[in-house]
Amino acid sequence: MTTLQAEGAGYARYTYRLRVSSTALARLSGEWARCRWIWNECCARSKAACRDGEKCGPARLDRMLTEARGSLAWLREGSSVPQQQLIRDFGKSRAKALKDIKARLPIKQRAGMPRYKKKATSDPSLNYTRRGFRIKEGKLHLAGGIVLTVVWSRELPAEPSSARIHRDSLGHWYASFVVPVDVQPLLATGNALGIDWGVKHTATTTSDAHDLPHAEHGRNAATKLARYQRMMARRRRPKGKAASKGYQAAKKLTAKLHKKITRQRQDTARKWAKSVVRDHDALAVEDFRPKFLAKSTMARKAADAAISATKRELIAMARKHGRVVHLVHPAHTTMDCAQCGARTKHALPLSERTYACTACGAVSPRDKNSARVMLARAGLNPAGADRVRPDEPSSVRRRREPGFPLP
Repeated sequence: MTTLQAEGAGYARYTYRLRVSSTALARLSGEWARCRWIWNECCARSKAACRDGEKCGPARLDRMLTEARGSLAWLREGSSVPQQQLIRDFGKSRAKALKDIKARLPIKQRAGMPRYKKKATSDPSLNYTRRGFRIKEGKLHLAGGIVLTVVWSRELPAEPSSARIHRDSLGHWYASFVVPVDVQPLLATGNALGIDWGVKHTATTTSDAHDLPHAEHGRNAATKLARYQRMMARRRRPKGKAASKGYQAAKKLTAKLHKKITRQRQDTARKWAKSVVRDHDALAVEDFRPKFLAKSTMARKAADAAISATKRELIAMARKHGRVVHLVHPAHTTMDCAQCGARTKHALPLSERTYACTACGAVSPRDKNSARVMLARAGLNPAGADRVRPDEPSSVRRRREPGFPLP
C-alpha cells in the first residue's frame, strides 16, 4: 500500500490559450522543424549505438547537438533552449525504457523506446526553461524573437519556472506554465472514505452520497461520432494523394467531438473529486490499473468510464488540499469480507453482484463490500459508513482475519 500526502510547497500546471499571428506561427513552425530533426537524429544515434553495443547517454547527445549547430546554419537560427530540453526529454524516455528492459518486465508493461516523429502526424511541442521566456505587458516572449498573445483566463499564482508551448489536434495553441503552489488546507472533518472502481458505477464508495455513476459521455456522442467517421471514410483519398478539403473538414469535426468528450469526462471527475476531498480527511483508493479491460468485452464501456483520468484527478485534488490518500493493492478485494475479514475460496464471477460471506453471513452489494475492504486494508476507521465492523475483541478479529490487518 502506498500513502500520498502533500507536505509544503508543490508544483502545478496552469494552461492558457494562445492567439498566434501569422508571423509567430511561421517562427513556431520553424522551431518545431528544427527540434523534430534533432529528435529523429537522437533516435538514429541511439539505435546505431544499441546495434554496435555502445553507450548513447545525454553527454554524447549534447556533443551531437553542439557539432550540428556548428555545422548547420539553419539549425543555429533557432534557439538552443528548446533543442537542449528536447534532448533531456529524449534521455529520460530512453532511460526509462532501458530500465524496464533491465528489470525484465513483461513487454506490455514496458515503456517503449523513443520513436521517430513524423511531420504529418506529430503535433508541435516546445519546452522552455526560465531563461528561454519572459512575460512582459501581458504577452509571452520566447527566445528567438517569438511574441505570443496569451488569453489570461486566470492569474498566475507565482512566477513560472518553465513553459511548454504545444498545439492540439484542432490546431489550437496553448502555453502551459509550471508554477510553485502552496497547499490549500480545508477544514478537518474526521471522516474517511473507501473507493472501489468499476464499470457499471465508475466509483463506488462507503458513502452512498459520494458514489460516482457512469456518466456515459462517449455513449451519448456515439451517433454523431459515427456520422463524422463515415464522412471521413467517404472522402478519403487514395494513398499518396493529398487529402481533400472535405476530408480535412470531417477530420476536424471528429477531433473536435473527441476533445469535447475528453473535457466532459475531466469536468465530471474534477467536480466529484472536489466533493470527496472536501468531505473527507483520508481516502482509501483502489490502486486499480484498467489497462487489461481494453482487451475484454467491456472495453468500450470501461474506456467511457475514464477510470484512470478520474483517479488522477482525485489524487491531484487531494494533494492540492493536503488530504491523505492510501493507494490499496486491488488483489482479492472482491473475495474478502469487510465485516469479518474471511476470504472466499473461489473468485466471484462478474455476473454475481452480491457478496455473501460464508463465515459471518454478511450480505451486501459486491462493490460496497470492496469499498469497505479498502478502508480496512488502509487501517482507517470506517465510522459513518453503513454496516460498520461490529465491536468485538481484537483476538476474535485476528482469528477471523486471514487476508489483511484490521485497524
